[in-house]
Amino acid sequence: MTPDTETPRSLGTLLAELAAELESAGVALARDEARDIVAAVLDVPRFWPTTNRDALLDATAVDEARHAAAARARGAPFAYAVGRAAFRHLTLAVDPRVLIPRQETEVLVDLVLQATEGGRGTLVDVGTGSGAIALALATEGQFDRIIATDVSLDALAVAERNAAFLRDDLSAPVDFLHGSLLAPVADLRVQAVVSNPPYIAFEELEELPASVRDWEPPLALLSADQGLAATRAIIRGARSVLETGGLLALEVDTRRASLVAEALASDGGYHDVAVHLDLTGRERFVLARRR
Repeated sequence: MTPDTETPRSLGTLLAELAAELESAGVALARDEARDIVAAVLDVPRFWPTTNRDALLDATAVDEARHAAAARARGAPFAYAVGRAAFRHLTLAVDPRVLIPRQETEVLVDLVLQATEGGRGTLVDVGTGSGAIALALATEGQFDRIIATDVSLDALAVAERNAAFLRDDLSAPVDFLHGSLLAPVADLRVQAVVSNPPYIAFEELEELPASVRDWEPPLALLSADQGLAATRAIIRGARSVLETGGLLALEVDTRRASLVAEALASDGGYHDVAVHLDLTGRERFVLARRR
């Protein structure tokens, strides 16, 4: 029987089916996972499926939920399995072409909004991935323009899809440019540069959880020079792109925040270097101003 002609299935029946599949694959808390998958597919509050077990689902929703459960059974991260992730007030499409947006990175958006007094001028998001930072700033800030760069055409395709979906919510135009780090904007002068660059050292790859190591794109995770090559390149590049007083805001490895701060302080092109903590109290962000 094809999905188009399948009799509508009750939500409770589907939950039981998905939970059984997930449990047989060794997924922990299989019933909770099944509930969360259905909630994500239907775009409803997390506990809505539990209290609406008699609701009937059409074949499209059933098929999407089954595919998501099968992906989870193979070990895919939840966000990749359901094809979406929450970031601040946004719901973004994600797949293995881009990093899954982290809750910690939401703090970086707050720091940028605070440091720019809600946004002004042009901001560049370096290594945009899914577009999470750029699109959050474009919906919450008052920037004149946001430029998002990425070396991965696959990542830009995901980011552009998210921007198209959110176009009615954007308070600033968002332009997506292909190229390495700040190369696409080398001839511009901007008021802010923000980045969550790759900062995991190659030799640290095996230490990562399997859900990250085996699924998320290495290009967005790994960097040479003990994880600092991309960050150091952004520090050098931003010096010629930022106007005087312009903001540089970086997410960094918590183990290397002091090294990034030292690199900025010794560069000669920056002042007001400050390290900020993430939601767990770890040194996660480094901000500085262009001299």
